[in-house]
Amino acid sequence: MPKRKLIITYNIDQAYRQEINDIIPDWEIIAGKKRSVWLNHLKEAEIIVGWKKEITHHCIDKESNLRWVQSWSSGVNGLPLDEMAAQKIFLTNASGVHAYPISETIFALMLALTRNIHTYVRNQLSKTWNHGNLKLEIHGKTVGIIGVGAIGKETAKIAKAFGMKVIGLRRSGNPEEYIDEMYKPEQLNTILPLCDYVVITLPLTKETYHLFGTQQFNLMKSSSFLINIGRGEIVAEEELMKALNEQQIAGAGLDVFEKEPLSKDSPWWNLENVIITPHTAGSTEYYDKRIIQDIFIPNLKHYIQGAEPVINLVDYVKGY
Repeated sequence: MPKRKLIITYNIDQAYRQEINDIIPDWEIIAGKKRSVWLNHLKEAEIIVGWKKEITHHCIDKESNLRWVQSWSSGVNGLPLDEMAAQKIFLTNASGVHAYPISETIFALMLALTRNIHTYVRNQLSKTWNHGNLKLEIHGKTVGIIGVGAIGKETAKIAKAFGMKVIGLRRSGNPEEYIDEMYKPEQLNTILPLCDYVVITLPLTKETYHLFGTQQFNLMKSSSFLINIGRGEIVAEEELMKALNEQQIAGAGLDVFEKEPLSKDSPWWNLENVIITPHTAGSTEYYDKRIIQDIFIPNLKHYIQGAEPVINLVDYVKGY
């Protein structure tokens, strides 16, 4: 009888591989970043950790053995969700892995924009000693967190250390610790005029695509900053660029864009009131540990007992 197969499309530490092997000693475990390592095993794979585009062709059909996918990222908008739902494939994401590194990046961007650090870095490169019109501070200001999941909660917690007022927005509208006021998605336009910082931590879904456009930027304070670490497609980029150029808002910190990587001739590179990071907000030395030990292994223990994964199980209807 052929062995059941688990494919991990990343290089992981031998210690993590051994932990997995101890749980499923009778399985064949294929792990490695190079596609040549796992490509010929896709048809037989029952579990895949880490999705790649070429997997769709081999695994999304009725003859595939695939029953569970553990995404290596929190966002799953790039996966063939409709097809996976039709085949009743379990899908779990990496939600929670990024709470610390992304909340740190959010505040790095907020503080840099507030205290003009991006201007001073440019001045240092040109050996220019200039005040840069520095005057803003972050203490006591209001931050709107658009999407209060694990990242949003951690961001709110940090905001309280700066004495900030925190406004949150999420689907349920349920209250949350460190959030002073919570609103529902349909109330987005109500809260934007109240915020000195607007932080987008949403997943990309049909509902959030181009959620932010000219109308929203017109409602924001001219002194406010936008931070987007969700997905580039949540923001209508040309409309954001117009708002920045016309000083409808003061600046933006952007980790994500509609097309990545940015081309060398992209006008985004030239905006002085924008800080760009290359979709690295979630990078952390603890990434593998959190996704393997905190999410995948506990779920694997449930799965081999005949139960569905319980941590970060994606709702195909919601898209996250």
